[in-house]
Amino acid sequence: MPEQLLLLITILIALGFDFTNGFHDTANAIATSVSTRALSPRMAVLISSVLNLAGAIVTVVFFQAKVSNTIGQIVAFKAGLVVIISALVGAITWNLITWYLGLPSSSTHALVGALSGAAIAASHGLSGVKGSQFWKTVLSLVVSPPAGFLIAAILMTILLAVFHRSRPAPLNRTFRRLQILTGALVSYSHGANDAQKTMAVITLALVATGRLSTFKVPIWVVLLSASAIAFGTYAGGWRIIRTLGWRIYKLDPATGMAAQLTGAAVIQFATQFGLPVSTTHVVTGSVMGAGASRRLSALRWGIGANIVAAWIVTIPAAGLVAWVAYAILNTAGLRG
Repeated sequence: MPEQLLLLITILIALGFDFTNGFHDTANAIATSVSTRALSPRMAVLISSVLNLAGAIVTVVFFQAKVSNTIGQIVAFKAGLVVIISALVGAITWNLITWYLGLPSSSTHALVGALSGAAIAASHGLSGVKGSQFWKTVLSLVVSPPAGFLIAAILMTILLAVFHRSRPAPLNRTFRRLQILTGALVSYSHGANDAQKTMAVITLALVATGRLSTFKVPIWVVLLSASAIAFGTYAGGWRIIRTLGWRIYKLDPATGMAAQLTGAAVIQFATQFGLPVSTTHVVTGSVMGAGASRRLSALRWGIGANIVAAWIVTIPAAGLVAWVAYAILNTAGLRG
């Protein structure tokens, strides 16, 4: 297969992953706003998609592609297009499986696992993965959900102490209005962090084919990736929205606002330091933390345990799919 055609296929598959990332993670930004009736589903999805687009473009253009640089260094060698395609197949497959099951697993985990699995297959061993970058990414993914849980619990405890004598009706109206702002912040943060992962994959493909001499995300890649994740967000992931917005904890406007504000803050902090975190993990942790501050028994810990199990299995599962994909493509004689 001509290299130019293979590169085009790689870019299209990468944009497909970006699209699935968008609809898979729509729930992170809008589930709390919709479940508390702060926004209608249609308006919430529209706002979320626009701010995903803005977050991806503004962050990379004005603050550099730090998250992309981290993802781009996970593979320890100059990855060929077959390695990159195999990684994308692994990540997309796992995204679709967890979307179908309604589990808010991590697109970031899926991509990291799939890149690692494809690199291990190509190098016939662990030497294909740069350990320092891999464990840096995994550590940020592991630490961020508990951080969201703890900060949301503290924030909600403070809000309860300050407003415990206020009348519920006007207080709920105020927090519903604030949720519009905090939901927008989550969407902006999601675009800023998650779209950079697809930018990294496309840039790796451009380096592999000699279109770029160094790893630097071109502006057209930024615009394409931002648009794909925005369209995916608009498509919506309603199965996951039900899980995150209703099944883990029945949110009210105050807990919804606290969870969203915490999630956005944690993601923005990570993005500034080039840490690829999972928006799904952070927001889920924040939702559980905000709910736990009121009553631990109100949380549906069984559903939370299922989600955690999905988190744990994502990296090896996506890696295995990518490994198999590479083996099939390589056996079929596809090179690049």
